[in-house]
Amino acid sequence: MTDIQELDARVLRITGSFVDRVDVTVLDLPTPCGAWTLGQLLAHMVGQNHGFAAAARGETRDRGVWDDRPVGTDPAGVFAASAADVTAAFAENAATERGFWLPEIHDTVLFPATRAIGFHFLDYLVHGWDVAVSIGARPRFDPDLLAAVLPIAEQVPTGPARERPNAAFRPALAVPTDATPLDRVLRLLGRDPNWPARPVA
Repeated sequence: MTDIQELDARVLRITGSFVDRVDVTVLDLPTPCGAWTLGQLLAHMVGQNHGFAAAARGETRDRGVWDDRPVGTDPAGVFAASAADVTAAFAENAATERGFWLPEIHDTVLFPATRAIGFHFLDYLVHGWDVAVSIGARPRFDPDLLAAVLPIAEQVPTGPARERPNAAFRPALAVPTDATPLDRVLRLLGRDPNWPARPVA
């Protein structure tokens, strides 16, 4: 397993620990992701896990594998199954040797495996934070995870795509010189580190 595969697997476990605290009674909570509710965010995360898993196994045509997948009455179980799927797919020997088709980024380019898994790593660290603050938690991530994810966040393109209503990442916010590594990552992707959340009763 490469370093980026291990980092990604760790972030998925951390994010899964936040999703484990979600039940159907809180799926309508707001999130830092624009107009998405927590249920919509989780559907996106589950769909992306299965999409990345399909890409790791060589899918290059079917956009449907990237569709959002509602979590129904078992948010934790549905997310855990998707996380297991993508972790297993990334761990397959052939995965690191093929290009990944990521049509939501570019539909005619195959991305090197390490770069594609890096995108997933970034997505799930930030979306893990999204889930956590939506339920009133303040997550912490290990320093080595933040050190690894920051250069990836710095490379995310800016532009009109971030202005779309359902964009996963919003236009970047100003980054203070004394920002923590996590705050720097969040601000680069349009998140307010002090986003207000309502604690779950």
